[in-house]
Amino acid sequence: MTMLDDRTTAATWPTAYPPGYAVVDVETTGLARDDRIVSAAVYRLDAQGNVEDHWYTLVNPERDPGPVWIHGLTTETLKGAPLFPEIAAEFSARLDGRVLVAHNAMFDWSMIAREYARAERTAPVRQRLCTIALSKELSLPLPNHKLESLAAHFGVVQQRAHNALDDARVLAEAFRPSLHAAAERNVRLPLLECRPLTEWAPAPATPRIGHQSSYHANGWRPSRKRPPCPYPNPGRYEADKPLKQGMRVAFSGDTSIDRELLEDRAVEAGLHVATSVSRLTSLLVTNDPDAATSKTVKAKSFGTPIVDEAGFTQLLRDVAPADG
Repeated sequence: MTMLDDRTTAATWPTAYPPGYAVVDVETTGLARDDRIVSAAVYRLDAQGNVEDHWYTLVNPERDPGPVWIHGLTTETLKGAPLFPEIAAEFSARLDGRVLVAHNAMFDWSMIAREYARAERTAPVRQRLCTIALSKELSLPLPNHKLESLAAHFGVVQQRAHNALDDARVLAEAFRPSLHAAAERNVRLPLLECRPLTEWAPAPATPRIGHQSSYHANGWRPSRKRPPCPYPNPGRYEADKPLKQGMRVAFSGDTSIDRELLEDRAVEAGLHVATSVSRLTSLLVTNDPDAATSKTVKAKSFGTPIVDEAGFTQLLRDVAPADG
């Protein structure tokens, strides 16, 4: 892949591209609505993706830290860390006037927006860019959509996976060549609007200290049975049209983030998460449509539409209401 060199950047850089970026990674107590940030890192980049500076902080979540085996941050480690309202101003200064860049940006943005809403503040972010979506736009030959695969493609070495500072560094180093490849081809960046939360109502139940029922040492597991979808199934998804509340969505294969998060987002949007594929399934989400899994085989036999994870997360931002 040919990249722009520094001598041609200024003359050929697309004028519609943003003037700066904030590459962000947050580690959290979990993936649900009431989970909290335990650490955050920001790499500020200029218009061409060059690093200007970086910042990292621990955050006291005021609750059980969740999957310590993933992020390595214990209750003892976080006990003396600042609360989110105490770091919100510095965080804002790092984000202000920049496009938020993250790997699966929908997740990072949702966690950040909720923390700001709890603190009765608003994050100064108007647009986000997901590097999963950008890699799809560039047709990068990646085996999956994990950060480690994107890093390996550009020869970036990960040192501490699931450490916010190192993950942000890795993503910043992988984003720059991605950005230059997009600029060279004059590719439209997959920018999405960030809609801040303006109010916050906490869940009535408070998690017990030392207990995180939603997690299991082998990964994310549902902590409760989901209620039935309240909307009727409007039928199959049609390309170039929005998803509609009530559609039955099934997932198959490896995803860049935990399956439970995608399912939670689907349920929150009013979709029906199906555990299997049938003639009633509206859509199958998979990053490997050629895999001979039972779900992909059935989907092809039924003619069920198939989209990848990046496409699905973009569709989730604008789900049409159910027919009245």
